[in-house]
Amino acid sequence: MHSQKKPDLTHLDSEGAARMVDVSGKSETVRSATARAVITLGAAAWSALDASENRKGDALAVARIAGIQAAKRASDWIPLCHPLLFDAVEVRLERRRSRRQVVVFATVRGSGRTGYEMEAMVAAAAAALTVYDMCKAAEKGIVVGPIELVAKSGGKSGDWRRASAPSGARRRA
Repeated sequence: MHSQKKPDLTHLDSEGAARMVDVSGKSETVRSATARAVITLGAAAWSALDASENRKGDALAVARIAGIQAAKRASDWIPLCHPLLFDAVEVRLERRRSRRQVVVFATVRGSGRTGYEMEAMVAAAAAALTVYDMCKAAEKGIVVGPIELVAKSGGKSGDWRRASAPSGARRRA
């Protein structure tokens, strides 16, 4: 029987208690992370969104701003996430008519001692949930998910890309 090394869960101390990771000894490097969230709408919600007939306003514009705002507040959402400064947040929302989907891509870039994966994930989640909120009057059965990291760069672990990451995500991370 061959043994596999257990992965290190950096947010657990030697006793198994949750902790915030100490990054004070790490070097600052240029980093980026891109996350994706998918929102699948039914016919009624898609029709209202596609025709820009949402009484609440431009759903995609509001979602973009929500994503940017959420990236800045990721440590408020995730208890052991470091509050980070970063240099840029980009939130794009693409309509996929054939599937009645909106796909969110959130990219966060900057220089720091730890990565921006959580900021990108929170931005994508908040933008997706905002699309739901903006469209729920037309239909309650909207599905949010998956929400996933598609690429990251920089830091000790280097670059990583999800095998299924679209080419747009590869260029941005």
